[in-house]
Amino acid sequence: MRKKFVAGNWKMNKNFQQAEELLDELVDVVSAKAAPDVDVVVCPPFVFIEMALDICRDEQSRNVFSIGAQDVSAYTSGAYTGEVSAEMIASMEAEYCIVGHSERRKYHGETDTTVAQKVELLLQNSLTPIVCVGETLEERENGVLFDVIKTQLTDGLFHLQPMDFSHIVIAYEPVWAIGTGKTATDKQAEEMHKYIRSLIEEKYGKEIARKTPILYGGSCTPQTAPSLFAQPDIDGGLIGGASLKADDFVSIINSFGK
Repeated sequence: MRKKFVAGNWKMNKNFQQAEELLDELVDVVSAKAAPDVDVVVCPPFVFIEMALDICRDEQSRNVFSIGAQDVSAYTSGAYTGEVSAEMIASMEAEYCIVGHSERRKYHGETDTTVAQKVELLLQNSLTPIVCVGETLEERENGVLFDVIKTQLTDGLFHLQPMDFSHIVIAYEPVWAIGTGKTATDKQAEEMHKYIRSLIEEKYGKEIARKTPILYGGSCTPQTAPSLFAQPDIDGGLIGGASLKADDFVSIINSFGK
């Protein structure tokens, strides 16, 4: 049985005090109310990762939830001002990192080749990549949505050996539903998740395809999560705005089986 998985992407939100308050609240709410069989990850901005790790550890030094980064450099080290390497993220004891998010592709010109480079560096540093794929509204309306996803997976991930690929989490994010308030219908989301799983099976076999977590990442809310998470190929969500409110985030975590 695949993992149930919910990751929160804070994006560029919160100042230091606000981040501290939200982390404190998340620890309390997740500890008290979140389903224990769901893997929970919080991805704050880089500058808050160390604080997040300190706050989310309980008295036995166990993490109430895991911490991830929102991006990583495609370079190992050197004269790349403003970049943050996979080794740096791993040295802070974060466990996950988002790569290929549509906002990185749109605003920073990242390509599938860039995603492939970043994924390799994350795996080399024992970090789990959360790899985003998704089509724009224009691509969906032009009927090339499946071709787009296949290319993103082929060029960004399918160069990996099976053992490495088994450490990947995939997030399907219909670009037209990110930050717009629009959400793919249950049928649309399940159709694409099922297609992604079929491509993984074709490349790596049924067992790896069966075990790979595939998350939905398009404006998922406490209202839409239960029906989305009830679909057979949707294993959870990559949550944006709703991850900035502790109660909403926990409601989404608890949406499985509703």
